[in-house]
Amino acid sequence: MKIIKIPFLLIWRSWFYIMIFVTVVIMSPLLFVLTLKEKYYPMLWKLVRVWSKMLIYGMGFRLNFKFEQEIEPNKSYMFCPNHGSLMDAFVLVASSKNPIVFVGKKELEKIPIFGFFYKRIVIMVDRSSADSRKKVYEKAKKWLKNGTSIGIFPEGLVPTEDVILAPFKNGAFSLAIEHQIPIIPQIYYDCKRLFSWDFLKGGPGIFRVKQCNFVHTKGLKSSDLDNLKDKMFSIIYENLLADPDYMRDTNNSRK
Repeated sequence: MKIIKIPFLLIWRSWFYIMIFVTVVIMSPLLFVLTLKEKYYPMLWKLVRVWSKMLIYGMGFRLNFKFEQEIEPNKSYMFCPNHGSLMDAFVLVASSKNPIVFVGKKELEKIPIFGFFYKRIVIMVDRSSADSRKKVYEKAKKWLKNGTSIGIFPEGLVPTEDVILAPFKNGAFSLAIEHQIPIIPQIYYDCKRLFSWDFLKGGPGIFRVKQCNFVHTKGLKSSDLDNLKDKMFSIIYENLLADPDYMRDTNNSRK
């Protein structure tokens, strides 16, 4: 049965990359204009949200959001979801009307056409370079001062599918403490299962997303960094651990 599904999965996966390529080419004149100046970013964000939802729904997915706490307009936050799939970034974009700037991998700028715009709107980081990590902090500070939110996947990578949640890096929490902004834990239960990095797994379905109560940083100092990071890890980890579908897929990957 699995062998019969393979051609359909490959066609379905190919459709995703075709959609990205075609839509980026079509939007490229508008993207070029909207990435010229930072003041255009709110308009660019609206376009990117439409694009993200089109990709999600175009792949046969649906979104089911559960918000324990809603974001306020024109306020900066630190968004911190778990990371298990290429679809995670698109789901995060779809979840917020407030503009978010991502901290992302430098390697993605090498993708033709997409990479040209990617490097203009994402704070890129080369994790092997201390100088690059320092520049990330400087650029993030500038965006936060303008009232834009920051999106960081605190695991710093996509862990193998047998890992529930990889250890968190310090970056997101250092920035949140320094700027005294709330941190938003988001739980993505289904992205890893429905759009795995394994091309022979997955399929259309519902992405369940839980936005937990915000973790506040007001009054916290750099000495509170480890406690804050541990608190965030516990929130996301315990939610994933309690979800039967997420854990069934994670446990199956260990076999």
